[in-house]
Amino acid sequence: MSSENSQTKWGQFLPLVSVFFFWGFVAASNDILIPVFKKAFDLSQGESQLVSVAFYVAYTVGALIYMAVSALIKEDITNKIGYKNGLALGLSISALGTLLFYPAANSGSFPLMLSGLFIVGLGFSLQQTVANPLAIALGSRHTASQRLTLAGGINNFGTTIGPLIVSFAIFGSPSAENTEASIESVKIPYLILGLAFLIVAVILKFSSLPDKPAIEEEAVKDEVGSNSQILDAVNVAKTSALQYPQLVMGMIAIFVYVGVEVSTASNLPAYMEKDLGYKLKDIAPYVSLYWASLMIGRWTGAVEAFNLSAGVEKVMKIFAPYIAFAVFLGVNAIAGHDLAPFYVYAFVILALIAADIASKGNPARMLLIFSIVGIAALFTGMFTSGDTSVYAFTSVGLFCSTLWPCIFTLAVSGLGNKTAQGSNFLIMMIMGGGIVSWLQGVVADETSIQMSYIVGVACFAYLAFYAWRVSGILKSQGISFDKKLGGGH
Repeated sequence: MSSENSQTKWGQFLPLVSVFFFWGFVAASNDILIPVFKKAFDLSQGESQLVSVAFYVAYTVGALIYMAVSALIKEDITNKIGYKNGLALGLSISALGTLLFYPAANSGSFPLMLSGLFIVGLGFSLQQTVANPLAIALGSRHTASQRLTLAGGINNFGTTIGPLIVSFAIFGSPSAENTEASIESVKIPYLILGLAFLIVAVILKFSSLPDKPAIEEEAVKDEVGSNSQILDAVNVAKTSALQYPQLVMGMIAIFVYVGVEVSTASNLPAYMEKDLGYKLKDIAPYVSLYWASLMIGRWTGAVEAFNLSAGVEKVMKIFAPYIAFAVFLGVNAIAGHDLAPFYVYAFVILALIAADIASKGNPARMLLIFSIVGIAALFTGMFTSGDTSVYAFTSVGLFCSTLWPCIFTLAVSGLGNKTAQGSNFLIMMIMGGGIVSWLQGVVADETSIQMSYIVGVACFAYLAFYAWRVSGILKSQGISFDKKLGGGH
């Protein structure tokens, strides 16, 4: 691999991560909209999850449109228009979606609200299809997983502040007496968000990001220590990305991963309000903590992307999660929330640090360990009560934090020139965030919200299975991630 590609291209990478921020901001804000819409439109728990369904199914519809257009013009649409244009177009589509919030709020129309979220999700689908492989390409594949983790950390800064801002827009300051949800108050923040989409679209259009980054098989051979003859033989025999078992199983893994990540948070407000007696306006910091937990984990996993010395890296593995936790405390302090209930969470973070150290930077091992600990966290939440159960459920965010880059990296490894096609299939499966959330909502209606988290346990169980199975699949193709154990050194 050429030397210029051995280090992360920070000048190009940093503008790119702005779109990751937007994805997180909107996704986490949905968790505030769900209980608001449930009360305002008198919905069941299952019906309220249509917010998640509309938003996340849009990713699948967007991916199908992307494939149809590519088939029609007989060329991959991303390669045709360029990666920068793809990002700008995706942002513009999302901006159109935010415009629907204005008439939807004025008319009090739930279907129109869902339509706006759906169009925002359509734009995000195109952005995701472009941005994830682009992030992988902007440096060594040796640190590709960590680069995606770092981008995810920026994503979760958006998820941390999104619920706080939307909650403030709806309910006002925490000290305010207003406890009623105002649908019309949603208009302004989403119109501002749409304007931000357009501004970033222009910035990225004229940035130094490459239009057609090189994503080559040689990168895989050099960086993950594959046997080139085996990899060549595998690729010659494949005519579609769907012929790679690591991708097909990875698609299911993305579906259930996004499912458990989203459903854990989207059902949390209803659990806290119905079972624990919280007021809706007081739930936002806990939703923020859940998504901040993903930021905490991703900042920890991203340390390896900076090519630090072994000693400094070990120190930062301990300090990085607490720096991220301090960000959560800081934004909630600015929002005027009482921080006292959250200090105990510093001890929960120790479990994340231990799991991260045990994984040794290997994506398959990390996926296995974090999935097992995620199951333990959900069972703890299901069979305890009060704040203990809440912190157990929010800690699921810690153990979901690095699963996206682990799954994505494993699923596209060895795909060579079919990487873009494989990426599109993976993005399609983000619909799991909506489907699994709806499924958990239905289970909650039939049992209880607390017991409905058994759905998340099943999701983590599959992820643990995938982590075990994909290692053997990749090794049979001559691909090993054992060299990643040194953390990029």
